[in-house]
Amino acid sequence: MDNTANRWRTIDIVIASVLGVAFGVIFWAWGLLWNGPADAIPLPGRAVLYGVWLVPAVLGALIIRKPGAAFFTLTFAALVSVALGSSWGWTLVVQGPLEAAAAELAFAAFGYRNFRLPVALLAGTLAGLAASIYDVFIWYPGTAWGSFRLPYILITAVSSLLVAGLGSVALTRALAGTGVLDRFPAGRERATV
Repeated sequence: MDNTANRWRTIDIVIASVLGVAFGVIFWAWGLLWNGPADAIPLPGRAVLYGVWLVPAVLGALIIRKPGAAFFTLTFAALVSVALGSSWGWTLVVQGPLEAAAAELAFAAFGYRNFRLPVALLAGTLAGLAASIYDVFIWYPGTAWGSFRLPYILITAVSSLLVAGLGSVALTRALAGTGVLDRFPAGRERATV
């Protein structure tokens, strides 16, 4: 890929930042749900909700289509949620970039040339695997593999595949259909995401 195609434009930085701020606020609110009404659903079952936290990585990459977009967008969202007072506090400064790097790997594996559904699904799944593996060692260290850890990892991966992967493709298509992404390849290639 041509180096000039990989350079971030000002609009790329602005859109990634706007997505990061928007999802940082969503993360903060989602944390209230996770620790509030959803707390009635026992873990590992509650992990069906997990994919929401990984959407900005996949969505950012699908819209911006440049190296680092997944990493920047999700990391920025995690930092915004920390600034808003997320219940997980500063641990997100580590966890957000780990999840973002996992999603970024999917796009990097295809040379930042393929932004279609299968790659988005892979990115969501990899981010979910990174998130859940981090969780079982950091947040749930005393749990059993068979009854908690493995189901938690699998449920999180499926949630991430569907919500972050498929959901981000649907969001990108919806946004492209409005014309707001016309300055991005995702907007100009509406039918190919």
